[in-house]
Amino acid sequence: MNNSIEIIYEDPNILVINKPAGLVVHSDGRTDEPTVVDWILTHRPKIKGVGEQIQDSRLPKPELGDGGQARFKIQESPNAERSGIVHRLDRDTSGVMVIAKNQKAFEFLKKQFQAREMEKTYRAFVYGEMKQDEGVIDRPIARSRRDFRLWSAQRGSRGGEREAVTEYKVLARRDGFSFLDVHPKTGRTHQIRVHLKAINHPVVCDKLYAPKRDCALGFNRLALHAFSIKLKLLNGKTLEISAPYPEDFQKVLKGWNVEL
Repeated sequence: MNNSIEIIYEDPNILVINKPAGLVVHSDGRTDEPTVVDWILTHRPKIKGVGEQIQDSRLPKPELGDGGQARFKIQESPNAERSGIVHRLDRDTSGVMVIAKNQKAFEFLKKQFQAREMEKTYRAFVYGEMKQDEGVIDRPIARSRRDFRLWSAQRGSRGGEREAVTEYKVLARRDGFSFLDVHPKTGRTHQIRVHLKAINHPVVCDKLYAPKRDCALGFNRLALHAFSIKLKLLNGKTLEISAPYPEDFQKVLKGWNVEL
């Protein structure tokens, strides 16, 4: 059990944590490892059962489709515990994550996510010194044809495309890398990683979307941090809160003389 999760905000309705990199949010039904949900149930057991019933997705298994071509079908496992989880972060992404403490809060927060009213900010190190100081990546995302684990914002994807928009601003450049402030305007799976790869500036140490690139800058995990989130509380007030940089980010930023 991971007991090092930092609580950065709490009230009677929501809990905001700084998720460490390397910790999965909830069980995938295939491995037995500590999760954010385990931590929630240990430290805030009253949250148990809050949320919606969501089935675990197993790894897709190949089937023969028309013409003998392999296709993949998601295998569903029984419902798993998702207590309080309103949104997710990838295993290797660190940073701010909001948890609902009761059903009313869950429904309230979920509506904000669905209406795109929450403002999320990420910070990322990417390969290459970006020429433009800022930009908008407006490219639909769909499943990759070559690998069922991947999503793609390039030609050759399969299945239905979904709208995806990401805004970015360059905060610093040095030695063949850039440090970005990133705002996803939509909430697609792996959106930031997919969009930055699509413009040839993948996130440093992204072993899924940039497997041929060596990890750099001292990172041994995805160099992506959920820096801040802005949302409405049930009492009508607005909360804007940020998650402190983890040690690997701090080390690089200090070396670059970037203000933390």
